[in-house]
Amino acid sequence: MVQPKEPNANDKQLVALGRILQILREEENADVLIDTTLSYLQAEFDYSLIWIGLYDRLAHRLHGKGGVSPSGNIPLLKQRIVLNPGDLLEQVVIQQRPLAVPDLRQELRAGDWRKTAQIDSIQGTVIFPLRYRDQCFGVTLLGSSLWGAAPRSDEKARLSMVLGALAAALHQIEAEWLRQQVKRPDQPLLSLLTKLQSLAGLGPRLEAIVEETHQFIQPARTNVYWFERNQRFFWRRMSNRQKTTGFSETSQPASGITVQEVSGFYQALCADQLVSIGEAHSSLKADTTSRLMQQIRARSLLAAPILFQDELLGFLAVEGQEPRIWEDEEKSYIRGAAQIIALIAPLDDMENTIEQIQRDRLLTAEIARSLYSEDDWKATLNLAAEQLCKRLRADRFLVLLYDAEQSAFELAHQSQPTNRRPFTTPLETLGAADWQLLEKSTGSIGIENLEGDLRLLAWRDRLLELGVRSLILCNVSLGHAVDGLVVVCHESPRTWSQIEYDLVRIVSQQLGLILHQWQLQRQNEQQQIVSQNLQQGLTLMQQIHQLEPLEQAALKHIAQVLQAPLATLIVWTPGTAIGRVVVSLTSNDRFTVNANATIPVLTDALVQWVLAHEGVLPLAIADLPTETRQWFNGVGIGQVLAIALRTAPEHEPSGILLVADGSDRQWAERHLKALSALASQLAWSRRYLLLTQKLSTQREELKRLNWYKHRSLEELYRSLIPNLKRLQDLGNPKDPLFSTRHQQILRQLNEAVTPLAKVVEAEQWQLQITSRTLSLVSLLKRSLARVDHVLKQQQLWTQVHNETNLTLDGDTAKIELVLYELLLAASQRSAIGGRIDIWCRQIDSHWLELSITDNGVIEPRLLSELENGRAIDWLAHSTLDQLPGQHLHICQAIMKQIGGELNLYTLEDNRSLSRLVLPLATNDRAAAKKE
Repeated sequence: MVQPKEPNANDKQLVALGRILQILREEENADVLIDTTLSYLQAEFDYSLIWIGLYDRLAHRLHGKGGVSPSGNIPLLKQRIVLNPGDLLEQVVIQQRPLAVPDLRQELRAGDWRKTAQIDSIQGTVIFPLRYRDQCFGVTLLGSSLWGAAPRSDEKARLSMVLGALAAALHQIEAEWLRQQVKRPDQPLLSLLTKLQSLAGLGPRLEAIVEETHQFIQPARTNVYWFERNQRFFWRRMSNRQKTTGFSETSQPASGITVQEVSGFYQALCADQLVSIGEAHSSLKADTTSRLMQQIRARSLLAAPILFQDELLGFLAVEGQEPRIWEDEEKSYIRGAAQIIALIAPLDDMENTIEQIQRDRLLTAEIARSLYSEDDWKATLNLAAEQLCKRLRADRFLVLLYDAEQSAFELAHQSQPTNRRPFTTPLETLGAADWQLLEKSTGSIGIENLEGDLRLLAWRDRLLELGVRSLILCNVSLGHAVDGLVVVCHESPRTWSQIEYDLVRIVSQQLGLILHQWQLQRQNEQQQIVSQNLQQGLTLMQQIHQLEPLEQAALKHIAQVLQAPLATLIVWTPGTAIGRVVVSLTSNDRFTVNANATIPVLTDALVQWVLAHEGVLPLAIADLPTETRQWFNGVGIGQVLAIALRTAPEHEPSGILLVADGSDRQWAERHLKALSALASQLAWSRRYLLLTQKLSTQREELKRLNWYKHRSLEELYRSLIPNLKRLQDLGNPKDPLFSTRHQQILRQLNEAVTPLAKVVEAEQWQLQITSRTLSLVSLLKRSLARVDHVLKQQQLWTQVHNETNLTLDGDTAKIELVLYELLLAASQRSAIGGRIDIWCRQIDSHWLELSITDNGVIEPRLLSELENGRAIDWLAHSTLDQLPGQHLHICQAIMKQIGGELNLYTLEDNRSLSRLVLPLATNDRAAAKKE
């Protein structure tokens, strides 16, 4: 028997090769195939670095599946490598030929493998493609630590067989997976037909078709576009529920396609042709393809026409964000789905029309019932908004009321989805063309695409900002002035049908009844508010008894009632030629007036215009004279209301009232009436205060004059009685002493009567202040002499303290009477046997303080009224209307008139203090006046 020979190295290589080839033929798991291949390469070849990466054709990258490296850098062997133009790995993948690199460490095109080679000292490297039938499935990288190392011929042969078998096995696995992934359009179409049987209405049916189509083809978007024949426009009627990601313009679905832009696309659909646009392929011309893809914002498209009886209803489209090769199964499915839509659309339109007519009738009837049965108007508006938005598939519902005073549309009601921003401020008035359109329109007005429409330009920016793209609006009182509008808004451009126009018109006319009542109620409420404010203003002006507070309070209230930023007065005293400006406080710097201006009443054009006009005179800022605009200079002033302060035709006007606002302000009739009433009350109040002040001043002056003359006559009487008695006692006229005494008595009588001449001649109706000098000692002696009889009667003891030889400068006659009045009052309130002290103190070189203290009691109320003045109500009881308060108040006023001061106090020890501050004379002036 022959002994078997030991197998040599070649035999072992052939055995290992056969074993690996058998595994590659039989194994169906790609991971096992790659692991087996890696084990074989590591065992049979002397390479330090072995790596296999599979090629991802869609992402154009290699996915590392494992290998061997000297440093055991496993993450590198498993990582994904993006292929860039010019890289070694991309060259192998594209050319599908092996590539040898002498030194991988020096190869700039090796990418991250160069760094790995430098770390692991890899030099000679060979890269083999995993190629089968001109299709690359990956690469195998073999690296050696020797420079320029390359496989021998037998090694190349074995590597070629093993790697070719691996590529064939990978091809077989991919082909089997693709066979399993082949789409069969018949099954989802049959399933879709079954589902449509249980759905009612075209909307749910279209939604089901779109969702099933999107699930079968799995594009970026699936849409049903409907054709608007009147305007030759495709609008997006239904879209898949999948939301697009990102906010770029290219990620947003198209809202509509105009036939004019893509006429070739429209003609293909009318010819029942399937439109396919994919990677390097299009069934349309290049220019049409470019415009269409720009409009739908996609890079691939498959569109099937929806045709019924040769009439194009629309098309079903699947859109991709990346170039895509559409499969035949996908084309068959989308054509079948489009034909299903064509079959259900007419039937559904008929059903929808019947149902819609019934729903519209019920909707308008329900709103009509709500008008007459619902007390809450807001509930009726909410009902109308809910029903109308649901019927029209709209997003917003607005009810606008026109406010002529503000020249704006007020938001009476609005409804929108919870995730949408509402309108926060009124809408400005419309342009002349839009206003004329609303007034002349006999029905609803529709805008299909707000961005490209020239109507409602004043509102366009605000509407677009809130997402409104199309709308229907209608005047609530067709054939009449625009009092209100009903607006229904949609967030996408769309076409409105005539039925929808009519429905909005009917609902808006019904709601017009509510709005008219609402307007009347609001006007009534506003009138009540004005009436209340007017009554408050009248009451307020009647309660103020001082001129300046009256003017300020009246201006503030008038500005508040008229809701104007500025109210001002030009006032003057009747008979004078110069007026002054009275300005109320304002926080708006744009409405200001020069309060320091003086107005020539007789020549000022504005004043004369207002005085010549009966009632309120409206003026624009351009109507005002240049001289007036120099002080009436607020930059925000655009127009003025002016009225004269006139109480009666026979009375002289005392001023004019001006109210200013911006140029766009519209004055309501109630504001003009309120202004007339408040101006009339202000005129009467000012006249009352001026007249009262004038009469009060005259009364006080006459009281002082009467007191002065009365005291002067008392002094004359006191001086005349002793002298007349002496005349009677002269005795025999023949006595020589008779003539001397007679002359002396006559001289004394003349001195007593002389002061009365001045009183009679110069002070008939008003006190006159005459400045003369008098020594303090003389003043005190003469005053004490006058009151001597009272002092003796009351047994009072008097003493003068700190008396100095000072000279007083002033109306000494009146000062003497005032001091006498104070001493008389102190004597009368002092108890019998009491004490009166007179204190003299020089304050400075100009003033002397003369104080009188006594033990009498002064009524506290009298002290308070002497210090603070009498009560505002002249009819109320006052201590200043009776003695001694009346005389003390007169003395206080006289001292103020001559420049001095008089005050009465109660001291801490309960003594009473009467304090006089008198002017002192300088030596020069005193000497001159005495001469």
